[in-house]
Amino acid sequence: MTRLSPYAAAVPPSGIREIAHLVAGRVDVLHLEYGEPDFNAAPHVVAAAAASAEAGARYTPTPGPMQLREALVDKLAAVQKLRYAPEQVIVTAGGAQALAAVFAAVVAPGDEVMLPDPGFPNFAMLAALHGATVVPYLLDPSAGFHPDPAEVRRLLTPRTRLLVLNSPSNPTGAVTPAADVQAIVEAAAANGTVVLSDEVYDQLVFDADPVAAARYAPDWVVGVYSFSKSHAMTGWRIGYLAANAELAAAIARIQEPLISCTSALAQAGAMAALTGPADTLEVMRAAYRRRRDLVVGALSAAGVSVAVPEGAFYCMYPLADGVDSRLAALALIDEGVACAPGSAFGEVARSHLRLSLAAADDVLAEAVDRLTSWSRRTHGGTSLVRET
Repeated sequence: MTRLSPYAAAVPPSGIREIAHLVAGRVDVLHLEYGEPDFNAAPHVVAAAAASAEAGARYTPTPGPMQLREALVDKLAAVQKLRYAPEQVIVTAGGAQALAAVFAAVVAPGDEVMLPDPGFPNFAMLAALHGATVVPYLLDPSAGFHPDPAEVRRLLTPRTRLLVLNSPSNPTGAVTPAADVQAIVEAAAANGTVVLSDEVYDQLVFDADPVAAARYAPDWVVGVYSFSKSHAMTGWRIGYLAANAELAAAIARIQEPLISCTSALAQAGAMAALTGPADTLEVMRAAYRRRRDLVVGALSAAGVSVAVPEGAFYCMYPLADGVDSRLAALALIDEGVACAPGSAFGEVARSHLRLSLAAADDVLAEAVDRLTSWSRRTHGGTSLVRET
Protein backbone atom coordinates (compact mmCIF):
# COMPACT_ATOMS: atom_id res chain seq x y z
CA MET A 1 0.00 0.00 0.00
CA THR A 2 1.05 3.58 -0.62
CA ARG A 3 2.60 5.19 2.43
CA LEU A 4 0.90 8.53 3.01
CA SER A 5 2.43 11.49 4.74
CA PRO A 6 1.10 11.49 8.32
CA TYR A 7 -0.16 15.00 7.72
CA ALA A 8 -2.08 13.99 4.59
CA ALA A 9 -3.52 10.99 6.43
CA ALA A 10 -4.75 13.31 9.20
CA VAL A 11 -6.83 15.49 6.85
CA PRO A 12 -10.50 14.79 7.65
CA PRO A 13 -13.09 14.34 4.91
CA SER A 14 -15.58 17.11 4.22
CA GLY A 15 -18.98 16.58 5.81
CA ILE A 16 -20.47 18.93 3.23
CA ARG A 17 -19.16 16.86 0.34
CA GLU A 18 -20.46 13.63 1.89
CA ILE A 19 -24.02 14.87 1.56
CA ALA A 20 -23.40 16.56 -1.79
CA HIS A 21 -22.00 13.38 -3.32
CA LEU A 22 -24.96 11.33 -2.08
CA VAL A 23 -27.46 13.62 -3.79
CA ALA A 24 -25.46 14.62 -6.86
CA GLY A 25 -27.69 14.73 -9.92
CA ARG A 26 -30.88 13.89 -8.03
CA VAL A 27 -33.83 15.95 -9.28
CA ASP A 28 -36.12 14.62 -6.55
CA VAL A 29 -34.12 16.47 -3.88
CA LEU A 30 -34.22 20.16 -2.99
CA HIS A 31 -30.56 21.17 -2.94
CA LEU A 32 -29.50 23.40 -0.05
CA GLU A 33 -26.22 21.61 0.65
CA TYR A 34 -23.77 23.62 -1.45
CA GLY A 35 -22.78 27.25 -1.00
CA GLU A 36 -23.05 27.92 -4.71
CA PRO A 37 -24.98 30.75 -6.39
CA ASP A 38 -27.86 29.62 -8.59
CA PHE A 39 -27.03 32.54 -10.89
CA ASN A 40 -24.69 32.46 -13.87
CA ALA A 41 -21.75 34.76 -14.48
CA ALA A 42 -22.70 37.97 -16.28
CA PRO A 43 -22.71 37.81 -20.10
CA HIS A 44 -19.85 40.31 -20.43
CA VAL A 45 -17.73 38.12 -18.14
CA VAL A 46 -18.40 35.04 -20.26
CA ALA A 47 -17.69 37.00 -23.43
CA ALA A 48 -14.33 38.16 -22.11
CA ALA A 49 -13.26 34.62 -21.30
CA ALA A 50 -14.39 33.40 -24.72
CA ALA A 51 -12.43 36.18 -26.40
CA SER A 52 -9.35 35.18 -24.42
CA ALA A 53 -9.71 31.60 -25.60
CA GLU A 54 -10.16 32.65 -29.21
CA ALA A 55 -7.09 34.87 -29.00
CA GLY A 56 -5.01 31.91 -27.84
CA ALA A 57 -4.77 31.94 -24.06
CA ARG A 58 -1.22 31.48 -22.79
CA TYR A 59 0.60 31.35 -19.49
CA THR A 60 0.32 34.50 -17.42
CA PRO A 61 2.75 35.82 -14.78
CA THR A 62 2.63 33.57 -11.73
CA PRO A 63 1.07 36.18 -9.39
CA GLY A 64 -1.30 37.37 -12.12
CA PRO A 65 -1.08 39.95 -14.94
CA MET A 66 -0.19 43.44 -13.77
CA GLN A 67 -3.33 44.94 -15.35
CA LEU A 68 -5.55 42.59 -13.33
CA ARG A 69 -3.61 43.20 -10.13
CA GLU A 70 -3.95 46.94 -10.63
CA ALA A 71 -7.71 46.52 -11.07
CA LEU A 72 -7.82 44.51 -7.85
CA VAL A 73 -5.92 47.27 -6.06
CA ASP A 74 -8.64 49.68 -7.21
CA LYS A 75 -11.38 47.33 -5.97
CA LEU A 76 -9.73 46.92 -2.56
CA ALA A 77 -9.48 50.70 -2.26
CA ALA A 78 -13.10 51.28 -3.28
CA VAL A 79 -14.77 48.48 -1.30
CA GLN A 80 -12.41 47.69 1.58
CA LYS A 81 -10.83 51.18 1.91
CA LEU A 82 -7.40 49.54 1.82
CA ARG A 83 -4.27 50.74 0.07
CA TYR A 84 -1.99 48.20 -1.57
CA ALA A 85 0.65 48.19 -4.28
CA PRO A 86 -0.03 45.76 -7.15
CA GLU A 87 2.93 43.64 -5.95
CA GLN A 88 1.05 42.96 -2.73
CA VAL A 89 -1.89 41.32 -4.55
CA ILE A 90 -1.68 37.70 -5.75
CA VAL A 91 -4.23 36.11 -8.10
CA THR A 92 -5.19 32.59 -7.01
CA ALA A 93 -7.19 29.60 -8.19
CA GLY A 94 -10.22 30.51 -6.13
CA GLY A 95 -10.44 31.50 -2.50
CA ALA A 96 -9.66 27.93 -1.40
CA GLN A 97 -6.25 27.97 -3.08
CA ALA A 98 -5.56 31.40 -1.58
CA LEU A 99 -6.16 29.89 1.86
CA ALA A 100 -3.85 26.99 1.02
CA ALA A 101 -1.12 29.37 -0.15
CA VAL A 102 -1.26 31.36 3.10
CA PHE A 103 -1.08 28.20 5.22
CA ALA A 104 1.84 26.94 3.13
CA ALA A 105 3.70 30.22 3.56
CA VAL A 106 3.08 30.67 7.28
CA VAL A 107 2.32 27.42 9.14
CA ALA A 108 4.85 24.79 10.21
CA PRO A 109 4.39 21.49 12.11
CA GLY A 110 3.79 22.10 15.79
CA ASP A 111 2.37 25.60 15.34
CA GLU A 112 -0.99 26.52 16.81
CA VAL A 113 -3.71 27.76 14.48
CA MET A 114 -6.77 29.49 15.92
CA LEU A 115 -9.96 28.76 14.01
CA PRO A 116 -13.60 29.82 14.42
CA ASP A 117 -16.01 27.13 15.57
CA PRO A 118 -18.22 26.76 13.61
CA GLY A 119 -16.01 27.48 10.64
CA PHE A 120 -15.38 26.58 7.01
CA PRO A 121 -14.05 22.96 6.99
CA ASN A 122 -11.06 23.80 4.79
CA PHE A 123 -9.49 25.72 7.68
CA ALA A 124 -9.16 22.62 9.85
CA MET A 125 -8.20 20.46 6.87
CA LEU A 126 -5.32 22.80 6.02
CA ALA A 127 -4.17 22.91 9.64
CA ALA A 128 -4.02 19.09 9.67
CA LEU A 129 -2.18 19.04 6.34
CA HIS A 130 0.55 21.23 7.81
CA GLY A 131 0.84 19.40 11.12
CA ALA A 132 -0.55 22.28 13.17
CA THR A 133 -2.61 22.11 16.35
CA VAL A 134 -6.10 23.59 16.04
CA VAL A 135 -7.20 25.89 18.85
CA PRO A 136 -10.89 26.70 18.33
CA TYR A 137 -12.52 29.92 19.46
CA LEU A 138 -16.24 29.56 19.91
CA LEU A 139 -19.00 31.41 18.07
CA ASP A 140 -21.93 31.28 20.48
CA PRO A 141 -25.32 30.77 18.76
CA SER A 142 -27.01 32.80 21.50
CA ALA A 143 -24.70 35.72 20.62
CA GLY A 144 -25.56 35.56 16.94
CA PHE A 145 -22.50 33.41 16.22
CA HIS A 146 -20.20 36.38 16.87
CA PRO A 147 -16.73 35.84 18.38
CA ASP A 148 -15.78 37.02 21.86
CA PRO A 149 -12.57 39.09 21.62
CA ALA A 150 -11.80 38.40 25.29
CA GLU A 151 -11.82 34.65 24.64
CA VAL A 152 -9.57 35.10 21.62
CA ARG A 153 -7.07 37.08 23.69
CA ARG A 154 -7.05 34.36 26.38
CA LEU A 155 -6.35 31.63 23.82
CA LEU A 156 -3.38 33.34 22.16
CA THR A 157 -0.02 31.83 23.10
CA PRO A 158 3.58 32.21 21.88
CA ARG A 159 2.90 29.21 19.60
CA THR A 160 -0.11 30.81 17.88
CA ARG A 161 1.19 31.28 14.36
CA LEU A 162 -2.06 31.98 12.52
CA LEU A 163 -5.52 33.19 13.50
CA VAL A 164 -8.37 32.84 11.00
CA LEU A 165 -11.24 35.30 10.85
CA ASN A 166 -14.21 34.81 8.55
CA SER A 167 -16.75 37.61 8.12
CA PRO A 168 -19.31 37.39 6.60
CA SER A 169 -19.21 33.85 7.88
CA ASN A 170 -19.59 30.50 6.24
CA PRO A 171 -21.55 28.71 7.70
CA THR A 172 -23.46 31.19 9.87
CA GLY A 173 -23.92 34.33 7.79
CA ALA A 174 -22.79 36.42 10.77
CA VAL A 175 -20.91 39.67 10.19
CA THR A 176 -18.42 40.42 12.98
CA PRO A 177 -18.84 43.96 14.37
CA ALA A 178 -16.01 46.35 13.51
CA ALA A 179 -15.04 46.88 17.15
CA ASP A 180 -14.64 43.15 17.65
CA VAL A 181 -12.62 42.75 14.45
CA GLN A 182 -10.32 45.55 15.64
CA ALA A 183 -9.90 44.04 19.10
CA ILE A 184 -9.08 40.59 17.71
CA VAL A 185 -6.67 41.84 15.05
CA GLU A 186 -4.82 44.12 17.45
CA ALA A 187 -4.50 41.31 20.03
CA ALA A 188 -3.12 38.96 17.38
CA ALA A 189 -0.66 41.54 16.08
CA ALA A 190 0.59 42.25 19.60
CA ASN A 191 1.15 38.50 19.98
CA GLY A 192 3.10 38.27 16.70
CA THR A 193 0.32 36.21 15.11
CA VAL A 194 -0.62 36.48 11.43
CA VAL A 195 -4.34 37.00 10.80
CA LEU A 196 -5.90 35.30 7.78
CA SER A 197 -9.11 37.21 7.11
CA ASP A 198 -11.42 35.21 4.84
CA GLU A 199 -13.62 37.87 3.25
CA VAL A 200 -14.88 36.00 0.20
CA TYR A 201 -18.46 37.15 0.94
CA ASP A 202 -17.36 40.77 1.30
CA GLN A 203 -19.88 42.09 -1.23
CA LEU A 204 -22.82 40.05 0.03
CA VAL A 205 -23.82 41.92 3.17
CA PHE A 206 -27.38 42.92 4.11
CA ASP A 207 -27.78 44.69 7.43
CA ALA A 208 -24.33 45.23 8.91
CA ASP A 209 -21.33 47.27 7.86
CA PRO A 210 -18.55 44.86 6.89
CA VAL A 211 -15.04 45.86 7.81
CA ALA A 212 -11.76 44.73 6.31
CA ALA A 213 -9.54 43.34 9.06
CA ALA A 214 -6.42 44.78 7.42
CA ARG A 215 -7.54 48.31 8.32
CA TYR A 216 -6.34 47.73 11.88
CA ALA A 217 -2.95 46.02 11.38
CA PRO A 218 -2.10 45.85 7.67
CA ASP A 219 1.32 44.28 8.25
CA TRP A 220 -0.24 41.36 10.13
CA VAL A 221 -3.38 40.64 8.10
CA VAL A 222 -3.75 38.67 4.88
CA GLY A 223 -7.11 39.28 3.19
CA VAL A 224 -8.54 36.49 1.04
CA TYR A 225 -11.19 37.23 -1.59
CA SER A 226 -12.95 35.46 -4.42
CA PHE A 227 -15.12 36.01 -7.48
CA SER A 228 -16.98 32.76 -6.77
CA LYS A 229 -19.78 34.11 -4.59
CA SER A 230 -20.03 37.80 -5.49
CA HIS A 231 -19.92 37.19 -9.25
CA ALA A 232 -21.37 33.63 -9.48
CA MET A 233 -18.05 32.26 -10.77
CA THR A 234 -17.56 29.16 -8.59
CA GLY A 235 -16.44 26.88 -11.40
CA TRP A 236 -14.08 29.48 -12.82
CA ARG A 237 -11.74 29.04 -9.82
CA ILE A 238 -10.53 32.61 -9.54
CA GLY A 239 -9.71 34.52 -6.35
CA TYR A 240 -6.99 36.69 -4.88
CA LEU A 241 -5.25 37.73 -1.69
CA ALA A 242 -3.59 40.87 -0.38
CA ALA A 243 -0.74 40.88 2.12
CA ASN A 244 2.30 42.79 3.31
CA ALA A 245 5.10 42.99 0.77
CA GLU A 246 7.29 40.30 2.36
CA LEU A 247 4.52 37.73 2.66
CA ALA A 248 3.12 38.54 -0.79
CA ALA A 249 6.58 37.97 -2.32
CA ALA A 250 6.86 34.61 -0.55
CA ILE A 251 3.43 33.53 -1.76
CA ALA A 252 4.26 34.66 -5.29
CA ARG A 253 7.27 32.30 -5.18
CA ILE A 254 5.35 29.30 -3.90
CA GLN A 255 2.56 29.84 -6.43
CA GLU A 256 4.92 28.43 -9.08
CA PRO A 257 5.16 24.89 -7.62
CA LEU A 258 1.52 25.06 -6.52
CA ILE A 259 -0.24 26.12 -9.75
CA SER A 260 2.26 27.96 -12.03
CA CYS A 261 -0.51 30.46 -12.74
CA THR A 262 -4.27 30.65 -12.70
CA SER A 263 -6.36 30.11 -15.84
CA ALA A 264 -5.91 32.91 -18.38
CA LEU A 265 -9.57 32.52 -19.32
CA ALA A 266 -10.72 32.95 -15.73
CA GLN A 267 -8.45 35.96 -15.32
CA ALA A 268 -9.96 37.58 -18.41
CA GLY A 269 -13.41 37.00 -16.95
CA ALA A 270 -12.31 38.45 -13.61
CA MET A 271 -11.00 41.56 -15.33
CA ALA A 272 -14.35 42.01 -17.06
CA ALA A 273 -16.18 41.50 -13.76
CA LEU A 274 -14.11 44.24 -12.13
CA THR A 275 -14.36 46.79 -14.92
CA GLY A 276 -17.78 46.05 -16.42
CA PRO A 277 -21.35 46.67 -15.23
CA ALA A 278 -22.14 45.76 -11.62
CA ASP A 279 -25.81 44.97 -12.32
CA THR A 280 -25.49 41.22 -11.69
CA LEU A 281 -23.90 41.74 -8.28
CA GLU A 282 -26.68 44.09 -7.22
CA VAL A 283 -29.38 41.70 -8.46
CA MET A 284 -27.82 38.77 -6.60
CA ARG A 285 -27.39 40.68 -3.36
CA ALA A 286 -31.03 41.79 -3.43
CA ALA A 287 -32.15 38.23 -4.18
CA TYR A 288 -30.14 36.76 -1.30
CA ARG A 289 -31.54 39.33 1.10
CA ARG A 290 -35.08 38.57 -0.06
CA ARG A 291 -34.46 34.84 0.36
CA ARG A 292 -32.97 35.41 3.81
CA ASP A 293 -36.12 37.25 4.85
CA LEU A 294 -38.32 34.56 3.30
CA VAL A 295 -36.59 31.72 5.15
CA VAL A 296 -36.28 33.52 8.49
CA GLY A 297 -39.94 34.55 8.26
CA ALA A 298 -41.13 31.04 7.37
CA LEU A 299 -39.10 29.51 10.19
CA SER A 300 -40.42 32.06 12.66
CA ALA A 301 -43.98 31.30 11.57
CA ALA A 302 -43.25 27.63 12.24
CA GLY A 303 -41.98 28.44 15.74
CA VAL A 304 -38.28 28.06 14.93
CA SER A 305 -36.01 30.84 16.17
CA VAL A 306 -32.73 31.32 14.30
CA ALA A 307 -29.84 33.76 14.36
CA VAL A 308 -30.67 36.16 11.52
CA PRO A 309 -27.88 36.04 8.89
CA GLU A 310 -26.33 39.44 8.25
CA GLY A 311 -24.46 38.45 5.09
CA ALA A 312 -23.40 35.61 2.77
CA PHE A 313 -26.27 33.23 1.96
CA TYR A 314 -26.58 30.75 4.81
CA CYS A 315 -28.88 30.11 7.75
CA MET A 316 -28.20 27.80 10.69
CA TYR A 317 -31.19 25.64 11.60
CA PRO A 318 -31.22 24.38 15.22
CA LEU A 319 -32.05 20.78 16.02
CA ALA A 320 -32.82 19.52 19.51
CA ASP A 321 -29.85 19.54 21.88
CA GLY A 322 -27.61 16.52 21.44
CA VAL A 323 -28.91 15.52 18.02
CA ASP A 324 -26.20 14.42 15.60
CA SER A 325 -26.63 16.72 12.62
CA ARG A 326 -24.95 14.23 10.27
CA LEU A 327 -27.65 11.67 11.03
CA ALA A 328 -30.27 14.37 10.60
CA ALA A 329 -28.85 15.43 7.23
CA LEU A 330 -28.82 11.82 6.04
CA ALA A 331 -32.41 11.30 7.22
CA LEU A 332 -33.57 14.47 5.49
CA ILE A 333 -32.43 13.15 2.13
CA ASP A 334 -35.36 10.73 2.38
CA GLU A 335 -37.58 13.79 2.90
CA GLY A 336 -36.24 15.25 -0.34
CA VAL A 337 -34.06 17.94 1.28
CA ALA A 338 -30.27 18.11 1.17
CA CYS A 339 -28.46 20.37 3.62
CA ALA A 340 -25.05 20.42 5.26
CA PRO A 341 -24.62 19.00 8.78
CA GLY A 342 -23.38 21.48 11.35
CA SER A 343 -20.86 18.88 12.51
CA ALA A 344 -18.97 19.54 9.26
CA PHE A 345 -18.06 22.95 10.70
CA GLY A 346 -16.95 22.00 14.23
CA GLU A 347 -18.41 21.18 17.62
CA VAL A 348 -20.52 24.25 18.43
CA ALA A 349 -22.98 23.60 15.58
CA ARG A 350 -23.07 19.82 15.96
CA SER A 351 -26.83 20.04 16.55
CA HIS A 352 -27.51 22.48 13.69
CA LEU A 353 -27.97 22.22 9.96
CA ARG A 354 -26.61 24.72 7.46
CA LEU A 355 -29.15 25.81 4.88
CA SER A 356 -27.84 27.45 1.73
CA LEU A 357 -30.07 30.30 0.57
CA ALA A 358 -28.59 30.16 -2.93
CA ALA A 359 -31.74 28.57 -4.32
CA ALA A 360 -34.95 29.85 -5.88
CA ASP A 361 -37.67 31.26 -3.62
CA ASP A 362 -40.10 28.42 -4.30
CA VAL A 363 -37.41 25.82 -3.59
CA LEU A 364 -36.58 27.48 -0.28
CA ALA A 365 -40.23 27.72 0.74
CA GLU A 366 -40.84 24.04 0.01
CA ALA A 367 -37.59 23.00 1.71
CA VAL A 368 -38.48 24.90 4.87
CA ASP A 369 -41.93 23.27 4.88
CA ARG A 370 -40.42 19.79 4.57
CA LEU A 371 -37.73 20.52 7.13
CA THR A 372 -40.09 21.89 9.77
CA SER A 373 -42.59 19.07 9.17
CA TRP A 374 -39.83 16.50 9.67
CA SER A 375 -38.62 18.35 12.76
CA ARG A 376 -42.09 18.29 14.30
CA ARG A 377 -42.48 14.55 13.63
CA THR A 378 -39.06 13.72 15.07
CA HIS A 379 -39.12 16.31 17.88
CA GLY A 380 -36.15 18.14 16.48
CA GLY A 381 -34.43 14.92 15.49
CA THR A 382 -34.52 13.34 18.97
CA SER A 383 -35.96 10.14 17.51
CA LEU A 384 -32.63 9.72 15.70
CA VAL A 385 -30.88 9.75 19.06
CA ARG A 386 -33.15 7.00 20.38
CA GLU A 387 -32.66 4.90 17.25
CA THR A 388 -28.87 5.00 17.60
